Amino acid sequence: MDNDKVLFPGHIAVMGGGSWATALAKLLLQNCDTITWYMRRDDRIDDFRRLRHNPAYLTDVIFDIERINFSSDINDVCTVADTLLMVMPSPYFKSHADKITVDISGKSVISAVKGIVPDSNELVSDYVISRFGVDRSRMLVVSGPCHAEEVALDRPSYLTIGCADTARAELFAPCLSGKHNHTITSNDVDGIEYAAVLKNVYAIAAGIIHGMKIGDNMTAILISNAIREMERFLDAVAPKQRNICDSVYLGDLLVTGYSRFSRNHNFGSMIGRGYSVKAALMEMEQTAEGYYGTKCITDINGHYGVDMPILDAVYSILYKGVPAPRALAAISRVMN
Repeated sequence: MDNDKVLFPGHIAVMGGGSWATALAKLLLQNCDTITWYMRRDDRIDDFRRLRHNPAYLTDVIFDIERINFSSDINDVCTVADTLLMVMPSPYFKSHADKITVDISGKSVISAVKGIVPDSNELVSDYVISRFGVDRSRMLVVSGPCHAEEVALDRPSYLTIGCADTARAELFAPCLSGKHNHTITSNDVDGIEYAAVLKNVYAIAAGIIHGMKIGDNMTAILISNAIREMERFLDAVAPKQRNICDSVYLGDLLVTGYSRFSRNHNFGSMIGRGYSVKAALMEMEQTAEGYYGTKCITDINGHYGVDMPILDAVYSILYKGVPAPRALAAISRVMN
């Protein structure tokens, strides 16, 4: 550990066992002596200890196991840690979080969940604040543009740390900084969380275009319209002075919409190639967050009425069974 770094106070726990959790754990261990790591399956923990890498995700990343305290008991983890970095897939976040029975109101909580809490359609930060009594100044969010796979490959990456208390965001940022990773801070917590959901929806649309072999020109038109659609939505649900071209908005949309590492793009590509939605979901080895995010944002937008033709098209494909060519033909007439 680099001793001249100013680190976030207290012991940090990673909550989740997927690729994004693994990438963030790698970054943390470049700056922290030890971490606690919550995984729900004991067999997965046993394999991790034996192999010295996550047996299911980013298997090329080797960890110093002696610096990791693994546990499948979420309440034990919440008790020993001062800071909880939550990295569960959004469809399963509530089922994990609702197992927490200890008081975490005095902890710092960081959400790296790129989705919305199902059923209630709440942002993760809002859910944590209302459910556990965590003060908003202690609630942080982490977003991209940053693929877990590129963190594993030590490729240059950027993360944005959001918090209503920007001083707290700046204090945590060095925990995820390093030779290959750079951090940016922001106070736009709600905007960052909503943008992280929307970019997955638009990545599905871009994937559908790719799968149908419509071409790069149409993809570029889609993305340029998507960022304007995102801006309209953010201005309505989370009004704040922001630059939509900042990396946490436009940058994350671009990398998710175009990259071969994007599970949402790959999910959309399967649909574009003729897979049914059900078959594409079954084929996915990881969660396509945008599938769930599409319904959540559509429900939320029912209260705001923002003009969102791309969202509407993706929703019609995923949830109404409208054929992709018909849905895309409809929005191509309104895009510019």
